[in-house]
Amino acid sequence: MAHVKVYSLFTEFDINLFKAGKHFRLYEKFGSHLVTVDGIEGVYFAVWAPTAKQVSVIGDFNYWVEGEHQLNVRWDSSGIWEGFIPLIEKGTAYKYKIHSHNGDIKTEKADPYARRFEHNPNTASIVWDDCYKWKDTGWMKTRKKNNAIDAPFSVYEVHLGSWKRQIEENRFMSYYELADDLVHYVKDMNFTHVELMPIMEFPYDPSWGYQITGYFAPTSRFGYPEEFKYLVDKLHQAGVGIILDWVPSHFPEDVHGLGFFDGSHLYEHPDKRKGYHQDWKSLIFNYERNEVRSFLISNAIFWLDQFHVDGLRVDAVASMLFLDYSREDGEWEPNIYGGRENLEVISFLKELNEEVYASFPDVQTIAEESTAFPMVSKPTFLGGLGFGMKWMMGWMHDTLEYFAKDPAYRKYHQNEITFSLAYAFTENFMLPLSHDEVVYGKNSILGRMPGDEWQRFANLRLLYGYMFTHPGTKLLFMGGEFGQYNEWNFQESLDWNLLEFKPHKDMQNYYKALNKFYKETPALYEKAFSGEGFEWISYDDHENCVISYIRKGYNSENNVVVVCNLTPVIRKKYRIGVPVKGKLKEIFNSDSVAFGGSGVSNSKQITIKKESWNGKDFSAIITLPPLAIAVFEFK
Repeated sequence: MAHVKVYSLFTEFDINLFKAGKHFRLYEKFGSHLVTVDGIEGVYFAVWAPTAKQVSVIGDFNYWVEGEHQLNVRWDSSGIWEGFIPLIEKGTAYKYKIHSHNGDIKTEKADPYARRFEHNPNTASIVWDDCYKWKDTGWMKTRKKNNAIDAPFSVYEVHLGSWKRQIEENRFMSYYELADDLVHYVKDMNFTHVELMPIMEFPYDPSWGYQITGYFAPTSRFGYPEEFKYLVDKLHQAGVGIILDWVPSHFPEDVHGLGFFDGSHLYEHPDKRKGYHQDWKSLIFNYERNEVRSFLISNAIFWLDQFHVDGLRVDAVASMLFLDYSREDGEWEPNIYGGRENLEVISFLKELNEEVYASFPDVQTIAEESTAFPMVSKPTFLGGLGFGMKWMMGWMHDTLEYFAKDPAYRKYHQNEITFSLAYAFTENFMLPLSHDEVVYGKNSILGRMPGDEWQRFANLRLLYGYMFTHPGTKLLFMGGEFGQYNEWNFQESLDWNLLEFKPHKDMQNYYKALNKFYKETPALYEKAFSGEGFEWISYDDHENCVISYIRKGYNSENNVVVVCNLTPVIRKKYRIGVPVKGKLKEIFNSDSVAFGGSGVSNSKQITIKKESWNGKDFSAIITLPPLAIAVFEFK
């Protein structure tokens, strides 16, 4: 076997950008790349290991023997080791054996930029390249309007390992199989987007993918990288966008991963007060180091560029922003101004969003951020962090607490269901009912609902109807759409057998219809992030537990009236105020028999009378179905 030849993909400009933390396409340079040098095919390797005194590539081709294929260190103090090894082929397993100047420590590491990994529990990187031919040109040309903030945005959150399993063979479904089953299902259910919990390579199934060791590789659990591209392609061809969970907040200590990479704290912050997450027993990236910032932003760009992804939901932003997050006094150090904000993280997130939107203006970044940190979804030129949207965690907590209460006591808690509108337009909010809400003893969403079976399903329909008519975009974790009884278990498939029973089938049909109604009703999404798109009719009828409001779009003729009856009492001759004369026509009702409801409705058009009510000049008398939401259009 020939030894390492001097070769480089880096230019002097690349190195300067890397050192400055401004190189955002590092995946084109680092890692393993199939190339031809002097007419000989082989692989170019490049790895960042500034503390190393020797770096060897070990693998199948040299029987994992250290020293046989030593990379060459660059002369420019970049800390990059590189070289060309002839005759190595695609599919070769390898790692880096790193001998450190720091105490003669030796580490054996997977490639941080590897495009493919061995199947868990094996941990080697694999030389890989693909020539996938995309067929999603139509989607890519028009996705700007599908991802716009004034477009309908209904997201189905999915954990690929447990959405549906191959029961007969007791295995995961492959990317190819999911490209049939999942794509057809999501399209049929009228979702606009899918959000995948992390699919980057990870070693430990109970982490759900949030402890990543292979940031540039789709997990081998479900197939090859080009097979994941096929899944994305099929979603796009079906008119469905794809969002990936992305985790720049922390990474695991697994010996083959990024931790203590070259015998030093290379990717993680050396100060445990900033570099170790006590809750998750994981390491925190060093956002003060330019090369680490380049690594992370390059990774975000990689998925948008190479995999045509339509958005990134950035995990655990709150844990990144605050130096005292989950820490006691004395366990954290204030910033230079004496505050608790992590200034380097703020700078990093701004730069991340600026680069993402500059390169891909037709995608969205979405922050999972649970605090009152200001301007998360405002542009950086206004002082914001630059995200496209932010999860509305307060709405989620208040709403689930409210709906868990017996309707007899809801009149004492009206504020819980209305308070979110006090701050609904301070950010571009996404309303999440996510995986975190159906685990660890919290119960399923259906399981939280009070009452007998009929009331529980009616409550769930009402909850979803309230979510879809509330300002903001929408996200639902898998299983919630058909009323999964059990908590989510990452080791098992969803309980698809429940669809044999009418209440669950009716619930699935309801969510499908709700998605369709949402997409066909511009007033529910065109001004989702603007106070101009919402007007209260009544938020203070706590005695009857009724709330009513108007949702508005660009064209006032498309405005709709929404009324929620939060008790099982049918309310006949209920008067609501409206701002204009004419008639009202009921266009959606969660109590429809088709959805498992009792069938109470407003079957005829309702004449609006010149009688002031709720501070409006006109009013109408309607019938309120039990535990239901009714939506009306103006005629």
